Amino acid sequence: MPVETKTRARPAAVILTKSAEQRIADLMAQAPEGTIGVKLSTPKRGCSGLAYSVDYVTDEAKFDEKIETPGGVFYIDGGSVLYLIGSTMDWVEDDFTAGFTFANPNAKGSCGCGESFTV
Repeated sequence: MPVETKTRARPAAVILTKSAEQRIADLMAQAPEGTIGVKLSTPKRGCSGLAYSVDYVTDEAKFDEKIETPGGVFYIDGGSVLYLIGSTMDWVEDDFTAGFTFANPNAKGSCGCGESFTV
């Protein structure tokens, strides 16, 4: 008798706030032709080692994490997922600045200017 295996949906590596989802929708509304989504990666940069980078993406990479949002597809670079698991991404605007912010439980430290982090 075959054994039935049940699989459950895997939770997303990064949680997006409603504000971040809306910003992704805004970006997709003005995206260049051929754009299929917005992608988060963690390139080596800054004085602490890794930085957050959000860019348009035109091709789906094999190992990227794919998150469907109401406003468009959000990708996480396959090589960055381990640094980001459990993180929350938000979009914050005030009178002087606007940008994505990250609450990353994997970050062990960050540089003074806040541009880069270590794991």
